[in-house]
Amino acid sequence: MTFVKRFKRFAQTAVIGGLAAVLPLGLLIIVFRWIVILIGKYLRPIVDLIDTKSEIQELLVYLLTIIAILGTFFLAGLFIQTRFGRFFNKVLEDRYLIKIPGYKVARDTVMQFFGKNKSFFSKVVLVDIFNSGTLMTGFITDDQEEIITVFVPTGPNPTSGNIYHVKREKVTFTTTPVDMGMKTIISCGAGSSEIFGNVTANTDEIESTDVS
Repeated sequence: MTFVKRFKRFAQTAVIGGLAAVLPLGLLIIVFRWIVILIGKYLRPIVDLIDTKSEIQELLVYLLTIIAILGTFFLAGLFIQTRFGRFFNKVLEDRYLIKIPGYKVARDTVMQFFGKNKSFFSKVVLVDIFNSGTLMTGFITDDQEEIITVFVPTGPNPTSGNIYHVKREKVTFTTTPVDMGMKTIISCGAGSSEIFGNVTANTDEIESTDVS
């Protein structure tokens, strides 16, 4: 294979990998920013009626925007709890939302973060991928006895990461709940002491412990 072909394949792999990592978070930021701008546009005339400094007016706009967004989430949550709301949400998700790249992973991750969904991650582990002594926080997705499949997410966006198939001796098991492990990823490692404090040397015991 020529250098040009190798470079082309490398570039394509890098671009696709980067797109998969950035796209879900980028879409979330774009949508949230659009919501903030839209709500702020309608709130500004009301805030302008208040005779105060422009800096305070800007602060009020942002504050009221956040309150409006949280209120919208609250009302949407109440609506989803109704029978019609659940039906409407299912139809909307099945027909449209599920087709958005990264939506399903982002949804499952958020639900797992709040402990509302049974995760496809079975256990939180520390794994020495490259035998360098540097440990990575990961989640077991498949256990084949001698070989364990571990997903190592990137922080603070856990919807992207890498999948590794490693020998069992490379994996350090913990009893940390999956939602707690996910929180340390989102917070860029803050709270990792919880993981290290739950390290177990007894793999037979960890196998029988339900931490999801």
